[in-house]
Amino acid sequence: LARSFDRLHDFERTMQLNYFGALRITLGLLPRMQKERNGHIIHISSVGVPVHSPRFSAYLASKAAFDEFSRVAAGELRQDNIHFSIIYMPLVRTSMIAPTESYKHAPALSPEAAAELIVRTIRRRPARWMNGFSRTMQLLHGLAPRLGVRALNLGYRYTPGSGR
Repeated sequence: LARSFDRLHDFERTMQLNYFGALRITLGLLPRMQKERNGHIIHISSVGVPVHSPRFSAYLASKAAFDEFSRVAAGELRQDNIHFSIIYMPLVRTSMIAPTESYKHAPALSPEAAAELIVRTIRRRPARWMNGFSRTMQLLHGLAPRLGVRALNLGYRYTPGSGR
């Protein structure tokens, strides 16, 4: 974050892509879904949203914004048989993450496992899916917010690139 104090444009660009882009598509689809009284919006969020992962404030804020839109829209559109699912996707081992040294040994799903998770979500229509680590961190943040922040800060300080 300290490297971004003078980079508001990065936050705006990230919101344009991850929030307003997804919102534009969804708003374009919803009238037809409402007319047909059937639909399912699946939002691929990030495992970092319930965890509150340091380093990703712009990205996670943009994902969290659409998460909240989805929760509110789900409450408004349920009578039209329109469902919303949020997948808090863990890291996926793709060519996009390959250049990042710190991701080389990080736990990550295969692209096939990520696709299977999406297929299961299409079939089962859960409101949310998150892995065990995300659920644990979400519980920690809810029960002991200060401890959750301290744990995240400790992890941040001892990872490469933190400047500490």
